[in-house]
Amino acid sequence: MSIELFNLKGRRALVTGSSQGIGLALAKGLAAAGAAVVLNGRDRDKLAEAAAGLGEGAGTLPFDVTDHEAARDAVDRFEAETGPIDILVNNAGMQFRTPLEDFPADAFERLMRTNVSSVFNVGQAVARHMIKRGAGKIINIASVQTSLARPSIAPYTATKGAVGNLTKGMATDWAKYGLQCNAIAPGYFDTPLNAALVADADFSAWLEKRTPAGRWGRVEELVGACIFLASGASAFVNGHVLYVDGGITASL
Repeated sequence: MSIELFNLKGRRALVTGSSQGIGLALAKGLAAAGAAVVLNGRDRDKLAEAAAGLGEGAGTLPFDVTDHEAARDAVDRFEAETGPIDILVNNAGMQFRTPLEDFPADAFERLMRTNVSSVFNVGQAVARHMIKRGAGKIINIASVQTSLARPSIAPYTATKGAVGNLTKGMATDWAKYGLQCNAIAPGYFDTPLNAALVADADFSAWLEKRTPAGRWGRVEELVGACIFLASGASAFVNGHVLYVDGGITASL
């Protein structure tokens, strides 16, 4: 198999929620593989700072992924004024931890909008253009919580289960148009979203025992999976959820 199958030169990738954490790491990885990267978020200053760290080829496209109309308008305008989005990484997400019996209804709705509606909003907006071209790659960021649950995060677990099945639905509807729609399901990674858990010595000790690899993941370890799913190497991979979790979903 030629290494050229993984070359993303000449492709443009939009990564949502990419001013920090997993999104920024994936953007850096895609750029290193040759893609022109477009960062998305709501904080223009943070986006500009992140893009500056990626070099002259990186761009920004600030909009609220939870707003269907805003996502559609931003994508349509970008496609008309700048050019095609060949790769979409739906990474934007949030967490909220509290026992389910005390979970605030507004926090539940916010989780749904941020973690699920955003995937639909941006995915649909970008896919409409990809369908016209007969090609495109959509990569949704799921989680080990797509398959597993833990105390105090039941609504988050529900959102990531939805992301996994929405990915399958995207593939089912859009594969016939030449799109490949897949998901990456990270395990426990040292990111700003998990800062409270990383700082919890008891939780980290439990995680190291629970995970066959015996440690937290590093965000850079998600890059290979993303490049694979964004490249020609995955031309016949569709509707798949790829777990990158140190073996935690494989072991009791």
